[in-house]
Formats: sequence, C-alpha cells, structure tokens
Amino acid sequence: MHQCPSCGDSFDTRRGLAVHHSSVHGEVLPNRTCDHCETEFHSPHEKRYCSEACLVASESFEGENNPNWNGGKETTECEICSTEFQYYPSEKEGLYCSTCVENEAWRCDRNIRGERNPRWGGGKRTVSCDRCGHAVERYPSRLRSEHVFCSAECQHEWLSERFTGEGHPNWKGGSNPNYGRGWRQARRRALERDGRECVLCGTTAEELGRNPDVHHIVPVRAFVETPVTAEFDAHYLDNLACLCPACHRSAEFGNVVPARLRAATPPAATF
Repeated sequence: MHQCPSCGDSFDTRRGLAVHHSSVHGEVLPNRTCDHCETEFHSPHEKRYCSEACLVASESFEGENNPNWNGGKETTECEICSTEFQYYPSEKEGLYCSTCVENEAWRCDRNIRGERNPRWGGGKRTVSCDRCGHAVERYPSRLRSEHVFCSAECQHEWLSERFTGEGHPNWKGGSNPNYGRGWRQARRRALERDGRECVLCGTTAEELGRNPDVHHIVPVRAFVETPVTAEFDAHYLDNLACLCPACHRSAEFGNVVPARLRAATPPAATF
C-alpha cells in the first residue's frame, strides 16, 4: 500500500498515488534520488542527478578523467634563463619560460653564422675562371654549373669563342668557301675596295690576324633559289661588303639592314 503524504489516503500502486497527489494536491511527487547529494526529485526522464552542479561535481572531466588526457604537463628547463617550467606537449615543444616569453628575451639574436648555421655547407671554395684562370671564391650552391667565370665579360668572351663555327649547337658543317665561278676574283676586289677592314666598325686585317669576311648583302641562296639566276650572279661587287666576324654574325642574323651595308661600301664604279 502507498499512503499519500499530504492527506493520508492509501493507494494500491505508486502510480495511483502519483496521479492522486498531482491532481488533488497540485504537486508532483519525487520519483528519483540524486546519486550525488541523495536528494529526492521528480523527472520524467532517466536522470541520475538533481542538478547540473551535482553532475559536474560527481563526474569531473579534469586531469586523468578527461577523455583527451595525454599525460598532463611536462617539466623542462628554459633555454634562456635555465628556469624549470611546465608545458603541455600537445601544444608545442617547451623552449622558453613564461617570463622570458613576456619580456621577449627569446627574440635574442642567436649566432648562426658560419659553421653554426644548420645549412652550413663548408663555406666558399676557391676555383679558377674557365676563361682567364683568375682565382675566384664561390659557394658550393653556385658551383652546380659545369663552368665558372670571374665576371660577365669572361663569360661572354668564352661563349663567343665556344659557340662560333663547329662549337655552335646549330652547326651544320659550315659553308662552302668556294662559291663557284667568279667568287675568288670578286672576293679579292671587295677586300681591295674596302681596304681589308670591316666597313661597319673599322676593324683591320692586322687587328684580326687575317682578312675580314666578305659578306653577300643579298644571300647566295636567294640567287640559287630563283630560276632565272645562278650562284655566280651573287658575286657582283655592289653585293659584297667586308665585315669582321662579330659584325658578320650580326648581319647574318638580320641585325644590320642591307641599306646600311650598301651605304658603307664605295660604289663599284670607282674600282
């Protein structure tokens, strides 16, 4: 039997008592007991605690009770002041204590020059310039190329020498030194007319150590590819100009207009 605490009536079941007390006396009876403070309370759901405070007090997630617990703080020594301090390994590796971090002592200028640098590769090495043989110092990281030069001038001179004639990657055997009938005579007349010097820069045969090149202003191939002309038709004197190797290359690559070459050479009528 279950007796009503307010009026003393008896009921066969607890549910009958609960319905009676709620409808007659306007108050629900407690149906749970708090696991923490053992206070009786009413709840329509399966609850173990009467309040949030009892839940927090009974089931703490601090320290080892936390499902993410990873051993807690570790103790280490500050790299600056040698003071022991604690840090969470999950955050980052402990290097400096809070005092050194606050006063920015950790921003000290560490000496990482020379061999102290973690990327130290042995310092500069002494090597010789491939052009003039002058001793120069270079870091290993700059010695990855096959050749070393002490200056841009040496590099340019070396390239000019190596990439001339057979040294050029586009070399296809060179041109035929004899352009057929009439070429030798036309070449000799052009050298005599131009004084055996470059008509553009004035470099002489004595400075070159040989006669300058004789350049066809209108290329020989233009005469060969035309049905009405032949190779020897290109050898007329007004179509020839004496050039040093450098100016000859410039003209061959189209950097010198034909009009400039014709203006630099005397008219054929005077020879």
